[in-house]
Amino acid sequence: MAVLWNLLLVYMVYQVARIEYWLENYSYLNYTFDVWRGGLMFDTSAILYTNALYVVLILFPLHYKETRIYHKICKWIFVIVNGLALVINLADSVYFRYTMRRTTSTVFDEFSSEGNLSSIIGKEFLSHWYLVLLFALIMWLLWKFYATPSINVKALNKWKYNVACLLSLILFTPFCIAGMRGGFATAVRPITISNAMQYTERPTDAPLVLNTPFSFLRTIDTNVFVVPHYFDSTDEMEAVYTPVHTPSDSLQMDKKNVVILIVESFGREYIGALNKTLEDGKYKGYTPCVDSLISKSTTFSHSFCNGRKSIDGMPSILSSIPMFVEPFILTPSSMNDYTGLAGILAKEGYETAFFHGAQNGSMGFQAFAQKIGFQRYYGRTEYEESCGTDDFDGTWAIWDEPFLQYFAKEMSKMKQPFMTSVFTASSHHPFAVPEKYKKQFTEEELEIHKCIRYTDMSIGRFFDTASRQPWFKNTIFVLTSDHTNMSNHAEYQTDMGGFCSPIIIYDPSHPEGKTLDKIAQQIDILPTIMGMLHYSKPYFGFGIDVLNTPKKDTWAVNYLNGYYQYVRYGYVLQFDGTATTAVYSLDDKLMKNNIKGKVAVQQKMEQELKAIIQQYMVRMTQDRMLP
Repeated sequence: MAVLWNLLLVYMVYQVARIEYWLENYSYLNYTFDVWRGGLMFDTSAILYTNALYVVLILFPLHYKETRIYHKICKWIFVIVNGLALVINLADSVYFRYTMRRTTSTVFDEFSSEGNLSSIIGKEFLSHWYLVLLFALIMWLLWKFYATPSINVKALNKWKYNVACLLSLILFTPFCIAGMRGGFATAVRPITISNAMQYTERPTDAPLVLNTPFSFLRTIDTNVFVVPHYFDSTDEMEAVYTPVHTPSDSLQMDKKNVVILIVESFGREYIGALNKTLEDGKYKGYTPCVDSLISKSTTFSHSFCNGRKSIDGMPSILSSIPMFVEPFILTPSSMNDYTGLAGILAKEGYETAFFHGAQNGSMGFQAFAQKIGFQRYYGRTEYEESCGTDDFDGTWAIWDEPFLQYFAKEMSKMKQPFMTSVFTASSHHPFAVPEKYKKQFTEEELEIHKCIRYTDMSIGRFFDTASRQPWFKNTIFVLTSDHTNMSNHAEYQTDMGGFCSPIIIYDPSHPEGKTLDKIAQQIDILPTIMGMLHYSKPYFGFGIDVLNTPKKDTWAVNYLNGYYQYVRYGYVLQFDGTATTAVYSLDDKLMKNNIKGKVAVQQKMEQELKAIIQQYMVRMTQDRMLP
């Protein structure tokens, strides 16, 4: 009975953690009875995995263990294990709004090269002090109400005790296995993260059904990429979709410089010029400098990122590789033979360089940049060797304003044609601005807004400096974000709204402001640049040349909590890998009206998405990522 009571306490802890997760993100998540019901199944699995050792220690049929010291050790194991589970659940509630998913085991690889995590965690403790108090209260209650088995050792019948313990352990084992797997039925395979969607209508709500210990355990040493068999033959699949591009351009290659600005967390929502109907046309946004840039650039009526993390943005933007299932950089397929925009252009005589103001090696960007063909890398080390140490923000990187000036000046030292990319950092948690700008950029509705204003100013000053350089008019600029971030508008908090990123193409030699009624995505950047340069050789990329593709053939794809989202023909299709679960009109910005089965192009969209998925999985697992 003591074991059952203690496990019941753990169930209560998990439920409190789920409620806290919801309250921390209530504007994004819907807590329903089905969420609670599904949560019990995933909690059962996590609780049994993490407490199996404790149960075995208590029920092990050995009467010599019935001592005060032994049960004190069992109590400590119980409290520590479940305390760790509580910690990661509470911490993940804060991280959700940046990723829209539960954290998985890949987080260890993602932050393995970061040397500043202790300061970040320290700041989080201070800003989320209420979670620290909640943790302390729950741990005190868990300790206080823990039931220690009470056995009179002197009156103990050793034979009966051993048989009772053995029978209890035997009876517990099948229940434990069933609970871990998700049920007793023989047809039930071990539940995975994707099973959470059985209990919710939106992929965004799936993390509320899950718990973080389960997500960790289920993603350790798993096969990230599994090839589906939607198409029986390669020819059949290739007829629907292929990532191999064979240009038919007969013009001589126009070797313009290419500069790609990847702006941290710079979601489409923050840009006034891309939201002219928001708030009944009264919305101004936070980016006057980028608004001015847009007046001279090409943008798109719908534009999306292909992932929710910085490490998703790099492959999508620079190599036309989207994030499916897990961040590409963190999978074994990252060791495949592939290249990117820098590698392709380097073979055409371009000088290439990647700039990122964080600690060298941060996020694995330096290694990835080298892998895809960048000849040089400029990080915090190179900046401080050249400009001193005063511009470090104290947490992540060099402040955007000085680093973008450094970026502009270093490009002026490069031989044309060149291809460069910069990854900014200041619009990142913990959302600070330089001391000298604190009165200019004050707190607004969301804490990120002041950082967006600061970064926007930094971008404006970068273009002011760049415009005075001799290479400026011979350059194609592309500005996008790595992913989106905090939101205070409902249409940007939906399954697709969370992927709305700007894609801005600026050619100073043709400064015409126009918004094309097309769908664009990050993985289109590489093919589009290839088209603008009249590149005539075959190349590999999952996206399309969006400028030279008719509106009806433009599309976007992303992956969220076990579901693929495919945008085309004015609709959003959600697909769980087996079947379509929802279809929404692209104009249904709040994604309220599921019209699955009522759309004539649904089956066509399914076939196209299946071809994209199967091509991706085949090429990842078979190392076929070159033309």
